[in-house]
Amino acid sequence: MLEDMDDMKLRAVKELEAVSDETSLEAWRIAHLGRSAPLMQVFEQLGKLSKEERPILGRRANEIKRTLDAAYDVKFDAIRKSALQHSLQAQRLDVTLPGREFPIGRLHPATLSMRRVVRAFADMGFQVYRSPEVETDEFNFDLLNMPPHHPARDMLDTYYTNMPNTSLRPHTSPGQIHVMRQYSPEPIRAILPGMCYRYEQVTTRHETQFYQIEVLAVGENITLGDLKGTLGDLAHRLFGSHIHTRFRASYFPFTEPSAEFDFECLICGGKGCPVCAGSGWLEIGGCGMVHPAVLQNGGYDPRKHSGFAAGLGTERIMMLRHRIEDIRYFWANDMRFLEQF
Repeated sequence: MLEDMDDMKLRAVKELEAVSDETSLEAWRIAHLGRSAPLMQVFEQLGKLSKEERPILGRRANEIKRTLDAAYDVKFDAIRKSALQHSLQAQRLDVTLPGREFPIGRLHPATLSMRRVVRAFADMGFQVYRSPEVETDEFNFDLLNMPPHHPARDMLDTYYTNMPNTSLRPHTSPGQIHVMRQYSPEPIRAILPGMCYRYEQVTTRHETQFYQIEVLAVGENITLGDLKGTLGDLAHRLFGSHIHTRFRASYFPFTEPSAEFDFECLICGGKGCPVCAGSGWLEIGGCGMVHPAVLQNGGYDPRKHSGFAAGLGTERIMMLRHRIEDIRYFWANDMRFLEQF
């Protein structure tokens, strides 16, 4: 039996010397180290041998297997290196060709739109402030002239947390109170960008989460004309003097009078499409003069001070700027859409 195993080893080593490619090397491995190989059959027969023969033959079989495994690894590396060298010689590289660009991260289109609007307001003298995304009912509603059971609360489908009377903010208007209480009675010209969350039906122009910029100006002689002039100037800075805008009378409990601010739908050119609901106009946000009760809650005397406020949706501005027909593209994480910006 020992002589037979030595013959197996010699035969295997000799055949391995003649192997020159990966296909024949795999065939050699199956023939000499595979489950059906003669050497592997020796291991299966060890149980039938006597106690004296078993350790001797088993030890020798393991030695031969280790030798053949090592020889296989050496041959495998040699064939791989030879194949690589042949490939490099046969397929010459043109080192003058430019390298391939690595994919790099970019700013999200919603962030680009937000920064563009912030830059426009900064040029008009507004300062940027941040406010919490998780607010209490007091700041979300009560201090904005919406006490408990006020019907205006039904206008905002709110995501409540497991904390009592606490929710994700459905609008950026609570930031008005934070800013006014911090700087009262000084004049204010501020914008508050941030994410808002609403539990509502998702459509081509409505999402459950969206960026909004709150605009707030408070002083002694702030008028509705200042509001219209500021938003009109914003439209011209973003789209040029050719853009048409309009104000529509509306209702918000924290402004009086209140209005909705629309841009001409540039996607359809005012002819009507799903984004503008066939009207030719796209609502960018709500606005109005700050309600006296809100001014008072912020620490200002409404008999001496007045102010205007607006909440603008920056994704909708981006939709008009780049003719984007569905607001859901912003948060679908589709790289085909995101890489365009």
